Amino acid sequence: MMKISISEEAARQIKRKMDGKEMILKLKYETDGCGCAVSGVPTLHLIHKQDLNKEDMLIKTDTIDIYIEKSKTIFFDEEMKIDYSQESQIFRLTSPGQILNGRMSCNVVSG
Repeated sequence: MMKISISEEAARQIKRKMDGKEMILKLKYETDGCGCAVSGVPTLHLIHKQDLNKEDMLIKTDTIDIYIEKSKTIFFDEEMKIDYSQESQIFRLTSPGQILNGRMSCNVVSG
């Protein structure tokens, strides 16, 4: 079972981006422009509830619940952490064994 933790600072920055709106956090494996389906980049998206699809699965965390596409879980590690660097003002996705994305974006997606 996949486990994701979100640091306090990352949660604060995500909530700031939500700007008081009721949005859902989704961890995506972005393959657009990467050349093929196995070459992708993890990104964070803030979406509206109606934009979830039946393939999205919920992962509970201590701070903000997060959704992930079930078919893309093979590209992620079982245990991951989302952090935020104040110095570089960027999100980071790590696991105990590697950095999955050291410069991860968090985009508000509408529609």
